[in-house]
Formats: sequence, structure tokens, C-alpha cells
Amino acid sequence: MVLAVSSLAVAFDEPLVLLTLAAITLATAALFGAGVIGALTRMRRLLGVFAAMGVIQSVFTRGGQALVEIGGITLLSTTGLERGASIILRILIIVVSASIMSTSNPRDIVQGLSQWKIPYELSFMVAVAIRFLPLLREEAEDTLVALQLRGVRLEQMRLGRKLSMYRRLLTPLIAGVLSRAENMSISVEMRGFRAFRCRTSHRHLKFGARDYTLVFATALSVVAVLFWRL
Repeated sequence: MVLAVSSLAVAFDEPLVLLTLAAITLATAALFGAGVIGALTRMRRLLGVFAAMGVIQSVFTRGGQALVEIGGITLLSTTGLERGASIILRILIIVVSASIMSTSNPRDIVQGLSQWKIPYELSFMVAVAIRFLPLLREEAEDTLVALQLRGVRLEQMRLGRKLSMYRRLLTPLIAGVLSRAENMSISVEMRGFRAFRCRTSHRHLKFGARDYTLVFATALSVVAVLFWRL
């Protein structure tokens, strides 16, 4: 389902179609118990970036009706707003659909990908990425809290000073991530990771009737939408 929704988000450009797809994605993620509210909260922090996308698209994309024009240069147009809205909705769909993966046990994801004959190294990388993204966010939040405890108020700084401060924050953040990655690398090597070409597992996942129905319905929906598109 994540693959299907993400592919459709990339295939379409019309804001109305993407808005419908975003509504379906949000409903599906909520049905699976994914953290939809948390994903929307994180997206809210990027509203300034999205507004900048709309302006950039208006400046560098010709066409449409000019809404804001200064000195013969169009700063905001209907085409730019449509392109900006498409980018915003596309990112929203991908982020929310990816949150569906967080509802599954990482071990089940690794086992399922392995049973799909995907190399275990790649399956393990996917599980590590799902596991490390929340840790990366926690590392960034801890760094910001440490700054606030030292009396630094980022919200009161000017934009140039704030960007300089964020640039300095990257060093301890990257150092912490690399330290975690090194510790994990040592841990998996001590447990014999990749010591043998073939791996066995005491767990084995099996599809049920509902699983096959869901996969078939998803594939059929994607084919129908693409057929309507063409």
C-alpha cells in the first residue's frame, strides 16, 4: 500500500487529484493506527518552506494569472500556487504513507522482505532506517534543549544568526549519529552478522485471506487509476 500510494503521488501533478489521494492516505493511515497527528504536526513546521516553494514556482514558472507582480516580475501566480500545492501534497502523501510502516514490528518487516527474496542486508538496512529516524529526531531535540538550558533563545534571534546557530548544531548532531552507528556496527559484527551466506529464521510469516484481498484490491485500484489517467 505504501508503494502504491507513493507511486501515485509521483505520477500525478493535479492538486485536486493529489488532494483526493492525500485524504485517502490519511484515512488509511488512521485506520492502521499510524501517528497521523504527529505527522501533520511535523508538517506544520514546514509551512514557511512550502510558502517559499509557491513563490519560487511563481518566479521561475511561466503561465497562469499574476497575483503579485513587482517591477514586471511575477512573485506569485496561479500556476505557481498550483505547482507549490502539488509539491506540498506530494510530500504530505509520502510522509503519511511512510508512517504506516511504523505500525509494523521491524522484525516482521525484515522477515517479510527476506521471504520476498530480497537480500537480508537490504532488509536490515530498511529496518535500521525505520528505527534510527526517531532516534535522530530525539538527538536533535536533546541538542535544542541543551541550548535552551544555556539561555539561548532561538525564537528571538534574527534569521542570519539563527541559521548560523543551526549550522553549528549540525556538528554535535552528526557526531552523535555517527557514534550510534559505530556502536551498532560493532554490535552486529559481534553477533556474527554476514558470517554465513544463508540465514535461517524460527519465524515464518504467512498471508491470510484478508492479506491477499487487501493486496489484490490495492493493485486493482492502482491499475484502475492509471488506466483512467492514460
